[in-house]
Amino acid sequence: MKEEDKDEPYTAAGPNSGDETPRETSSLISTDHDDSIYGKNMALYEDEMDSTPMVSSLLNKLANYTNITQGAVEHEEAESEDGIQRVTVNGPQMGTFIGVFLPCMQNILGVILFLRLTWIVGTAGIVEALAIVFMCCSCTMLTAISMSAIATNGVVPAGGSYYMISRALGPEFGGAVGLCFYLGTTFAGSMYILGTMEIFLTYIMPNAAVFKAETGEPTGMQNNMRIYGTCCLVIMTLVVFVGVKYVNKLALVFLSCVMLSIMAIYAGVIQSAIKPPNSPVCLLGNRTLQNSRFDKCLKTELINNVTTPTQLWKLFCEGGIENATCDEYFTHNNLTEIQAVPGLLSGVISDNMWGHYGQYRAIVEKEGQSSERASDNTNDISYYVLNDITTFFTLLVGIYFPSVTGIMAGSNRSGDLRDPQRSIPTGTIMAIATTSIIYLSCVVLFGACIEGVVLRDKYGESVKGTLAVATLAWPSSWVIVIGSFFSCCGAGLQSLTGAPRILQAIARDGIMPFLQVFGHSKSNGEPTWALPLTAAICEIGILIGSLDHVAPILSMFFLMCYLFVNLACAVQTLLRTPNWRPRFKFYHWSLSFLGMSLSLSLMFVSSWYYALVAILFSGCIYKYIEYRGAEKEWGDGIRGLSLNAAQYALIKLEEAPPHTKNWRPQLLVLLKLDSDLGVKHPCLLSFTSQLKAGKGLTIVCSVLEGTYMARENIKAAMAKEKTKGFCHVVVSSNQRDGFSHLIQSAGLGGMKHNAVLMAWPANWKQAESSLSWKNFIETVRETTAAHQALLVAKNIDTFPTNQDRLAEGTIDVWWIVHDGGLLMLLPFLLRQHKVWRRCKMRIFTVAQMDDNSIQMKKDLQMFLYHLRLDAKVEVVEMVRYNFYLNTKSHATLNDKATPTSDRVHMTWTKEKLNGERNRHREAHMTVRDIFNMKPDQTNVRRMHTAVKLNEVVVNKSQGAQLVLLNMPGPPKNKGGDENYMEFLEVLTEGLDRVLLVRGSSREVITIYS
Repeated sequence: MKEEDKDEPYTAAGPNSGDETPRETSSLISTDHDDSIYGKNMALYEDEMDSTPMVSSLLNKLANYTNITQGAVEHEEAESEDGIQRVTVNGPQMGTFIGVFLPCMQNILGVILFLRLTWIVGTAGIVEALAIVFMCCSCTMLTAISMSAIATNGVVPAGGSYYMISRALGPEFGGAVGLCFYLGTTFAGSMYILGTMEIFLTYIMPNAAVFKAETGEPTGMQNNMRIYGTCCLVIMTLVVFVGVKYVNKLALVFLSCVMLSIMAIYAGVIQSAIKPPNSPVCLLGNRTLQNSRFDKCLKTELINNVTTPTQLWKLFCEGGIENATCDEYFTHNNLTEIQAVPGLLSGVISDNMWGHYGQYRAIVEKEGQSSERASDNTNDISYYVLNDITTFFTLLVGIYFPSVTGIMAGSNRSGDLRDPQRSIPTGTIMAIATTSIIYLSCVVLFGACIEGVVLRDKYGESVKGTLAVATLAWPSSWVIVIGSFFSCCGAGLQSLTGAPRILQAIARDGIMPFLQVFGHSKSNGEPTWALPLTAAICEIGILIGSLDHVAPILSMFFLMCYLFVNLACAVQTLLRTPNWRPRFKFYHWSLSFLGMSLSLSLMFVSSWYYALVAILFSGCIYKYIEYRGAEKEWGDGIRGLSLNAAQYALIKLEEAPPHTKNWRPQLLVLLKLDSDLGVKHPCLLSFTSQLKAGKGLTIVCSVLEGTYMARENIKAAMAKEKTKGFCHVVVSSNQRDGFSHLIQSAGLGGMKHNAVLMAWPANWKQAESSLSWKNFIETVRETTAAHQALLVAKNIDTFPTNQDRLAEGTIDVWWIVHDGGLLMLLPFLLRQHKVWRRCKMRIFTVAQMDDNSIQMKKDLQMFLYHLRLDAKVEVVEMVRYNFYLNTKSHATLNDKATPTSDRVHMTWTKEKLNGERNRHREAHMTVRDIFNMKPDQTNVRRMHTAVKLNEVVVNKSQGAQLVLLNMPGPPKNKGGDENYMEFLEVLTEGLDRVLLVRGSSREVITIYS
């Protein structure tokens, strides 16, 4: 993610970046243009070219647009001569299956499936295990739906879920949840490394253990995990530091191991129904014995007609058979040998249907097996299979939940996808559905095929140290052991690769100053200092030494992340912000709230104290960013929520005067200024703060030079038209000054207007005074100077009322110059209202002779696709007329035109233009000769543009319900104001409803999330 990334990741960081929030601009806008081309056919808009490009120029920029890539495709950052960082990228190539489905599958399936799912099924029973799996999978599915909506609401650059949450909920929430996601990914690395070491030390090379622990005592095993886990972490860190490309190349190998292991499990289930494998388990009474210390499940055996004690006898008895001193329970109970995998058709599913929770160091016993209790409770239990922890339902939820994480893998690779807005929802939801089916089927199949005591045997001590799920595998248990080993290795490498990138994205956003050092990277963009910090935090998880203790920790962090993804989607949906236009349509705010509630519930169900710690941690980060972090404006939903709440509160306050109990002074402080515009009485401000004590409203103002009119008529009209808002009446000596004051000062704090809507002065030609149209033009100039948008409605009396319902029709947008995208946004907003809902949107743009109209149409369609707007696109070609002749060959004509200069200085109307054409045609002059006349050459060209463009617009849009058109800027010289009015009149002639739009040059619509 680029350091200067804001709402538009490609906006170059200017001198104001940092503490100040610069005015939004689009990096796609280029002011480079060919005056010779635009000056001939678009003369009416030639003064706008310095700030608003022609649409053809904009589309050309869009056609060359490429996304920031992450994940498998490495990118390099290079600094140009002007110091602005740019990114060289490779084009996206991956589709849904390779780019989203397989990475999600690899991240979701892993260590818990192979090492703990059988134990969870045996301990909780099939019914409760299904409930655990269903709750966790439902949580991730609902989160994936919310994530799909956010991810398809524009482009998601590097940072994945952090980027989505921060841009949707603001820097405070984004930073807090981003750190939670980072810590969750880091502790996931710890869990995968511990899982790798557990497989290695327990099932592959048990003799490699450094510490020999007594059976049932976890300390020795944990010390071994710490030593080997630290060594494994160092090796993996070095691999990641040397080159991420090696990790990405091995990803397919690791995924193949996972899929091969799962296929071996299903093959084993089928094999068990035909011919169950021979895996004996020895029971003493109803207690399960560790069979690693004996070969035969017999007390004595007959060798050469002599009764001989077995190895099992020697474990429980001292002395020979005749004078032996044996354990009381061993003496009173018989040995029974059962099969670890009775098979799919054995009926063992009924025994595994319900839970068998136990205390720490409790013996794993088989229900229904006859047993005689011993009176002496001091017996040695080290030969039995024991519970290494106290088990209960909520503990199992916390241990299982990490097995369903990893759903963000697709959104993290959005830049590598051919069509991320289609691939992310499809691939992620399909991956979650597939893995959910695998988990649910495995719960049932494990319970239907494997004996209950073997399921509850976490480390396979009853089956000679074999992984419990491996006893079911076909053709060999080693397929599962080796496959799960490499699967955990790959997942650990992926976590150590992804976590530093998340931290780097947070650091580069600059929202937490103390993290800025971790934003540095190598020449290829890989994190430099973020990797050592990630390894250090990962080591903390490894030093815990137990997979069962680490799993609930990362569950908290991931659940916090999922909670806020759902919250972000719900807030954006309920606010209905104009930029909220996801391509993914199958979402609803109620589903997001359900996912948020489920995430919060699972946090407290798993571990209420871990949940409180995670919430407290996020709260501290939130407050730190709020007070010490850099100010960022990302157009987030929380700010939109604040604006909605403020508007609602202000409107409620307007309904009735405050009660006496609620009265407090709301001060309007009038300050006098000296000749240098400095405050004459600063103490007045001090007294104000003392009087107010920080409460209530204070408005400080000054009047350089200042009657009052009733506003009840305006309020009555607003109520009649059901217009919600505030009425503000300014008394002024003349109308123009009043409008000027309103444009400058109307609004309150953040509730300040950014656009001006006004009606076209209808009878400006017939008016005795020129005041109406002069006021109109001055208003246009002032809105332009104030960087505010201007909407001018012509023929406003013909516009529909709120009671009307327009039938099928079109809203036509004539997009000639790009000045912020307001032309695109207005039809979308209109169509949200029931009056315009049935109207379709059409967009027309004008192609010059030098433009490729076919390519322009394709580029415009792609641009609308990224904007998530549904509209029909049409490119209109305007024939270029060359109105200029060689000045040398027509010098005589210019001289003859000089006496008519008085006529040319007059206001140019359409009739005068046609009259000049006819008069000179009679004098055998060509049309182009006329426009050689000076000094009003510019006015002639502009009038010609208005005439020709009006012909095209009327031809295409005469039957439209509404026509939106770029409004040209007023002339810089006030002497041409009347000509300007004539140009606009000709431009809109023959159209019923017209909305002239003049943007503020601020981007109001974006392709980004």
